[in-house]
Amino acid sequence: MSIRRKNYSGHRLLAPLSDHMLPAAQRAGAGRGRRHPEPEHPRRNPYERDRDRIIHSAAFRRLEYKTQVFVNGEGDNYRTRLTHTLEVTQLARAIARGLRLNEDLAEAAALSHDLGHTPFGHAGERELDSLMSGAGGFNHNRQGLRVVDVLEKRYADFAGLNLCHEVREAFVRHGGSAVAEGQDEFPKYDAPLLEVAASMAADDIAYLAHDVDDGLFSGMLSAAMLEGEALWRQAFSQSGLAGLTPSLQRTEGVRRLINLLVTDLLAESGKNIVRLKLDSTEAVREAGGGAVAFSPEVEKDKNSLKTFLARNFYRHPAVSAVMEEARTRLRQLFDFYSADAGNLPEEYRAIAAGDGVPRAAADYIAGMTDRFAIEEWRKRVGG
Repeated sequence: MSIRRKNYSGHRLLAPLSDHMLPAAQRAGAGRGRRHPEPEHPRRNPYERDRDRIIHSAAFRRLEYKTQVFVNGEGDNYRTRLTHTLEVTQLARAIARGLRLNEDLAEAAALSHDLGHTPFGHAGERELDSLMSGAGGFNHNRQGLRVVDVLEKRYADFAGLNLCHEVREAFVRHGGSAVAEGQDEFPKYDAPLLEVAASMAADDIAYLAHDVDDGLFSGMLSAAMLEGEALWRQAFSQSGLAGLTPSLQRTEGVRRLINLLVTDLLAESGKNIVRLKLDSTEAVREAGGGAVAFSPEVEKDKNSLKTFLARNFYRHPAVSAVMEEARTRLRQLFDFYSADAGNLPEEYRAIAAGDGVPRAAADYIAGMTDRFAIEEWRKRVGG
């Protein structure tokens, strides 16, 4: 991004946004580079190029047909993993801009954060992790790094997307994911970059708000049920909702919930950055985390809303029944593929030869969409 400024003659020149970023923001020109050296682009900085590579990847396109809460096909208006990612990205850029961080890095981290997700959402991830318990386990953040480093095949000169170190590092920082064995290039820093922390906070805000929205739209949740949640009461306590249709009350309430969370995050994070004297990325690394954060009261209320959604929405009998069936199908697919490497597509047989059949089976299944996994199950197992 650029802004315009006047030179001495009155003409407007383009000035890089980095001129106006915080000292603690990550500069595109100060990154640790790529695994495979490439010439720089004359018009796009490295994080802009990473954004474009992510958007054009097959893994990104497949997010359209992967579960957020509802399995693909249950309704046209519910979020998918792709629309969730887009909402996270919009919020990440807004937060980065509000804190004067590197928007391009925050955007790339947000766009890529769910590339390693399985079909059938977290239920699918838990099932694969259980099935892979004797072969290294499964974690969607680490799988995302594997996707962009190994599994995407788009370039003649290297496997993967060859993303910048800082974007790749976001996978092992997001959600507190442990650094996997052999990933020595990611030292156990005390804290993620501020841009990565911004994308993580955006993820929290997005899924809380849109899951409330989807829960209300589906009828599994009601405004009366949410009355016990402080964040929802604050969102609804503002004037202007009386007399609106239930649909508009829902969307207005969700919009105000997002605004409340973002406003609090920006205010608290701004104070933290000053208090912690974060004047460089090195200072960010050494600060111990917590710079990009909600106020203690809002953090408490946010965690309460998470617990409410887990109890009343994610574990709703209608959702649980579908997810249990999905886990059974995924388990049977894994058994089929891992029984014989010959059951896998050719490119995954090559992975099996190097990393073992279970890992190749997990790679193949994790990359599936909901509908493709169901179709494969019908062909291979269901008869």
